[in-house]
Amino acid sequence: MAQVKLVDVEKRYGSFVAVANQSLTIEDGEILVLLGPSGCGKTTTMRMIAGLEDITEGDIFIGEERINDKPPKDRDIAMVFQNYGLYPHMTVNDNIAYPLKLRGQSKEQRNARVREIAEKVELGALLHRRPSELSGGQRQRVALARAIVRTPSIFLMDEPLSNLDAKLRVTMRAELKHLHHELGVTTVYVTHDQMEAMTLASRIAVMRDGHIVQLDTPKNIYSNPVDLFVAGFIGSPSMNLIEGTITKGRFEAPGVSIKVEAADRGDVVLGIRPENLELATGKGAINGPIYALELTGDATLITIREGASLICARGPADFEAAMNSPCSLKPTSDAKLHLFDKTSGQRI
Repeated sequence: MAQVKLVDVEKRYGSFVAVANQSLTIEDGEILVLLGPSGCGKTTTMRMIAGLEDITEGDIFIGEERINDKPPKDRDIAMVFQNYGLYPHMTVNDNIAYPLKLRGQSKEQRNARVREIAEKVELGALLHRRPSELSGGQRQRVALARAIVRTPSIFLMDEPLSNLDAKLRVTMRAELKHLHHELGVTTVYVTHDQMEAMTLASRIAVMRDGHIVQLDTPKNIYSNPVDLFVAGFIGSPSMNLIEGTITKGRFEAPGVSIKVEAADRGDVVLGIRPENLELATGKGAINGPIYALELTGDATLITIREGASLICARGPADFEAAMNSPCSLKPTSDAKLHLFDKTSGQRI
């Protein structure tokens, strides 16, 4: 196992800055998720750790060793890609065993280790097949098995679940979490899917425009986003963000009046998550016509429209109402309210 440290790392392509002077320590044995929208620099950061991208400035260390000039094959890193990267002419057994073959292990040693790993990822009965005979989930498990078969110091995973359907992604998230618990290998995981980040990560680095905006545990990032970008990016459905003012201890916006503990000021944004809103009897803190109802099984997402704002609440599963009928919401008794400066986007 190993700690990974990035010190003032920057990546430029001509005048374009893909990763801007970032420092980051990935602790021994943790899963650190690089999360953000396309083009934020998360994959570039991972590829620099792997040695697949040159570093413009700064240093990367694995343990105590500076690895800037080390080729990828000498970094003791295993990568799992979005497109699996399997050899189509090889069987599952040979695909998994290939890293061991490169290390010069005997066929008997390779086969014994492959059988051991195949059982961990439920591929024992499929070792004779070729990738074309497997489902997407099975191919991804082969890619995982090939990565873990030689027990590297670091796993690098670049959106490994993005090609799978929704149900299979949930299953594979659980498998990845369990495998990490068993193996304890330091893992850097890149994704734009905040649900993957929340469920898998020890810590999340939320990235935007080449910068790490917030680095913390999933719980703290969800509960205490540092700015409007993080607040809107984390959570499904996302946090309600309502523009307004604070007057005499109340946040005021069209159709909205909520008590807050803050000094009077204009140009603020109130953030409140859907699960922190509930239906109100009579006039509530938030009032407007129903814009949409979405049954999710265990709840109904109730969206009301007031002016330019769409405000979503998580209501009871049996809630029914006509479109455009009036609806009132109020914060729950334990609701957490978030206030942000509209101009800077920073948390107040």
